[in-house]
Amino acid sequence: MSSFVNTMTSLSVKQVEDGEVFDFRGMRLDWFRLQAYTSVSKASLSLADHRELGKMMNTIIFHTKMVDSLVEMLVETSDLSIFCFYSRAFEKMFQQCLELPSQSRYSIAFPLLCTHFMSCTHELCPEERHHIGDRSLSLCNMFLDEMAKQARNLITDICTEQCTLSDQLLPKHCAKTISQAVNKKSKKQTGKKGEPEREKPGVESMRKNRLVVTNLDKLHTALSELCFSVNYAPNMAVWEHTFTPREYLTSHLEIRFTKSIVGMTMYNQTTQEIAKPSELLTSVRAYMTVLQSIENYVQIDITRVFNNVLLQQTQHLDSHGEPTITSLYTNWYLETLLRQVSNGHIAYFPAMKAFVNLPTENELTFNAEEYSDISEMRSLSELLGPYGMKFLSESLMWHISSQVAELKKLVVENVDVLTQMRTSFDKPDQMAALFKRLSSVDSVLKRMTIIGVILSFRSLAQEALRDVLSYHIPFLVSSIEDFKDHIPRETDMKVAMNVYELSSAAGLPCEIDPALVVALSSQKSENISPEEEYKIACLLMVFVAVSLPTLASNVMSQYSPAIEGHCNNIHCLAKAINQIAAALFTIHKGSIEDRLKEFLALASSSLLKIGQETDKTTTRNRESVYLLLDMIVQESPFLTMDLLESCFPYVLLRNAYHAVYKQSVASSA
Repeated sequence: MSSFVNTMTSLSVKQVEDGEVFDFRGMRLDWFRLQAYTSVSKASLSLADHRELGKMMNTIIFHTKMVDSLVEMLVETSDLSIFCFYSRAFEKMFQQCLELPSQSRYSIAFPLLCTHFMSCTHELCPEERHHIGDRSLSLCNMFLDEMAKQARNLITDICTEQCTLSDQLLPKHCAKTISQAVNKKSKKQTGKKGEPEREKPGVESMRKNRLVVTNLDKLHTALSELCFSVNYAPNMAVWEHTFTPREYLTSHLEIRFTKSIVGMTMYNQTTQEIAKPSELLTSVRAYMTVLQSIENYVQIDITRVFNNVLLQQTQHLDSHGEPTITSLYTNWYLETLLRQVSNGHIAYFPAMKAFVNLPTENELTFNAEEYSDISEMRSLSELLGPYGMKFLSESLMWHISSQVAELKKLVVENVDVLTQMRTSFDKPDQMAALFKRLSSVDSVLKRMTIIGVILSFRSLAQEALRDVLSYHIPFLVSSIEDFKDHIPRETDMKVAMNVYELSSAAGLPCEIDPALVVALSSQKSENISPEEEYKIACLLMVFVAVSLPTLASNVMSQYSPAIEGHCNNIHCLAKAINQIAAALFTIHKGSIEDRLKEFLALASSSLLKIGQETDKTTTRNRESVYLLLDMIVQESPFLTMDLLESCFPYVLLRNAYHAVYKQSVASSA
């Protein structure tokens, strides 16, 4: 006791100011021993009877700790590791804090408390260490996950509100406004009250009083409070593990953004309904605008979220194996729109560059023009990107290859007759006799028309992709165009196909479609030599050429100048004939130009033959079918009008155009 008194009396303020290090641990240990000796049952001095002595000893211990163990004293007094043993109460307090917007900014305190849990371990109980460590990790993970979920839900609600506001600006909603404006100016107003004026977009921003708080204001306030908490600590260490609160939020935003994009397509497999690409693009852009604003609250890289999510949407499946907008739209266009074209309910109008519904008994549930015009295809290209459009093209080519496989089977069935017709095109009587022996003529034309329709749709998609890329990367696209336009004629075909593949990926039209070449070259027929395959390809062109005159008897084959095509889509044959010939004879290393010349000679002689017939039924749309020759030459990079003139008099084409235009005017009158 005397040594302690001497030590304490020798202390001075100057020693503290000089930064002298004190160590009173030995003295505190002596006090601890004294307390132990005076607390046993047979002690000569019972501490219980001398409370003031006990208080004085504790006061001395506290004050000495404030001198030489200040850091440990702060840790001891501020440590909340006791919550480790009361996890239910701890979680309930966290939920209450998170649910109250004014308190949510302090929710980060709960995962931070988990960093204290390891301080309640003791060397004498080593078996508790793993249990306490696991609990600290699980609680910290749960707290951060719940905070990220809450922030994600708030962001989703804001996105929903913004998407609704963006939807109000779509062109489809302006019809009523225009109608009301026209009715106001009209003099034929009745005495009855008109329709009440609908609120125009932007009214939600007008406030008469600053105290008026909208739902969007509340959401932004709650989000800013919670984001303050998420952004409070860059990372935290819990039992040799590092947690990053921002990464939790980023992960949840990626998952929710992915689900939201797919959900906004509103695809219904039963009714085959889907959102228009332009409407989906508007919603996605509104969603992205909200997500970009999150960077004002939290230091996260939202561009990384966009790249991860949107790039996955350009693939067939995302990282979780779920269908993407690429697969949904590809399936819809193939299984719904193009299938209805094949059924005769929709036609391709070259003048409008869109597919349009035809008046039929069974009305379709959708308007094809609203899904296939230029603006919609550009929106689709924006959403799917080059990768998604390439997948769409590959899917289209797979359908074409299946049609070509069936066409080859029909050629094999008629191989002998077609071989004779190939060399007898200048003998009309023999050609007529041989033509009667052909089977499945209608099937050949129908399948070729389907191929032409698919290729026409692909050309729309490619043109839209080119427009979109020219807007985003004009210098790169112009370089690719220049590269493609200056391929020397003597270039090796493999090198040329590589250039065509690059050009096709940028949406540029090519003389030879690389995707079609790949699709058709994958067809491997067993027990058929390459020479036989080449012969079948040549006879396929012969089959199509000699079958064209049968189209004249079809009522739907009448040419319409208004749409620059035929209602039964036979104008798509021009694209099918040129591209199928180019692809097949590239694969079989034949001369595309020679084979198309042969096709033109056979087709012209066959069509000239129907010019001499007098049966009105078989020649009712003869002039409309004549125009196919002009379309084929106009579509082909390998044929010229001089060549057509040599085998089919241009005067017939001129008269045919005159006749169809005259007939169109008469029918419209």
